Amino acid sequence: MTRLVETARDGVVTIVTLNLPEKRNTLSVEMRPELIEVLEALQLDETCRAIVLTGAGGAFCAGGDIAAMRSDDPAGGRHRLVLAQRIIRLLAAGQKPVVAAVEGHALGGGLALALACDKVVAHPKATFGASYARLGLMPDMALLWTLPQRVGMGKAKEIMMLAATFSGEAAAALGIVDVLADQPLETALKEAHALAAAPPLVVGLVKAAFARGPMDLEATFALEADGQVMLFQTADHAEAREAFFAKRPAVFKGR
Repeated sequence: MTRLVETARDGVVTIVTLNLPEKRNTLSVEMRPELIEVLEALQLDETCRAIVLTGAGGAFCAGGDIAAMRSDDPAGGRHRLVLAQRIIRLLAAGQKPVVAAVEGHALGGGLALALACDKVVAHPKATFGASYARLGLMPDMALLWTLPQRVGMGKAKEIMMLAATFSGEAAAALGIVDVLADQPLETALKEAHALAAAPPLVVGLVKAAFARGPMDLEATFALEADGQVMLFQTADHAEAREAFFAKRPAVFKGR
């Protein structure tokens, strides 16, 4: 049986591929639990240091499955949304750095998936858009949180209200895309390997901090005190100090 979410390894990087190409990898009800299962397992996999999220068949993700959006089934709608929120939480607040490799469409929920990742690599001719308003819906999957962080509140409102689509090049100009590449997956793997070489404990704490959103000064100080004091006692910090004085690259193990 073909899985809707496939994985492959490239050293310490795991490639997670949405595999419903005949529907441009729409985030179907069946796909969501599979993606949650994969992402949760990778959080516990010490041999995985970074993740690349991509789609099969030349598309990233065209959003939710419109056929499943029934107005007479509010409980079903809530169930789908809860699953989608779990996916976003694993991408945005999980311990592993995630790079999105975008070809083709990244619309609605697909845009939300990409922006929940730590870095977005896209083909110049990819298609981005917050298409919810076309269906009479508001953005979900934390797009109200992620998009303003990249483009500012005013531009985010415009993108969401008008539901316009734009190219990868335009998305890069807006700050939605970090890197343009004719071969997004290949470039995303390079970016992921660079992130994989960073100290895992630091990466996890930085992601957790940003996932909490803007904090006041005292809350920031409290978070720093908890995290930094813990990091001072780790083997990775000792390794980094030793490597610094020995003038060699540090090798981090997440300990």
